[in-house]
Amino acid sequence: MYNAEDIQKIVEDMKDQHKSDDLIKGMEDAEIMSVFEDCAKNSIHVVLAFSPIGDDFKRRLRMFPALVNCCTIDWFLPWPAEALQSVADQFLSKVDDLPMKDGIVAICVDMQERVLQLTQRYLFELRRYYYVTPTSYLILIKTFTTLLE
Repeated sequence: MYNAEDIQKIVEDMKDQHKSDDLIKGMEDAEIMSVFEDCAKNSIHVVLAFSPIGDDFKRRLRMFPALVNCCTIDWFLPWPAEALQSVADQFLSKVDDLPMKDGIVAICVDMQERVLQLTQRYLFELRRYYYVTPTSYLILIKTFTTLLE
């Protein structure tokens, strides 16, 4: 994974960083690289974001069970109305000469909230989930702004 120049630079940097402590004194270059790799493994954090919409999510979970067994899963709650309004304001501010912008922002927020309510009804009546994500809201606004341009 590393070429010879990279390894030499890493070893020199590790020696410079640990001059004052006894962590790597008397170690060979290979041992110093091992210490570096251990430090990197302990320091690295990976964030994965998946949309629960569609079959891709289910397929990935079946193919890689560690995504469930060895990860912390955060399910994010729906955006509050203030956040929806702020996002719509931000995106629609880029559209020049937009009449009744406040009304259009209110409609975007209302549409998103109504869809969320309908998903609850869908779950109650048909026992099936329909996911509405922040991405779907952004796509709604982007589609609207594209039509105006």
